[in-house]
Amino acid sequence: MNWFVYVLKCADNTLYTGITNNLKSRLIAHQNGQGAKYTKGRGPFEIFYKEKCSSRSIATKRELEIKNLKRHQKLKLKSQI
Repeated sequence: MNWFVYVLKCADNTLYTGITNNLKSRLIAHQNGQGAKYTKGRGPFEIFYKEKCSSRSIATKRELEIKNLKRHQKLKLKSQI
């Protein structure tokens, strides 16, 4: 099963990083206010960045790496897609 690390750009121009094994379903959950406490009321969302990982463990480690980046470093991720 593939996992994804993703970064959402929220309507208020903030960034949210998460992981999932079903990106489409997870985005719908975020749009419906059920995805994460942070994203509730911050939609609509744009998938700013996504990265495929081979396991949940790898995705979780990569999520932490991305969360520890400064905003300007996260913004550079988009050019790597």
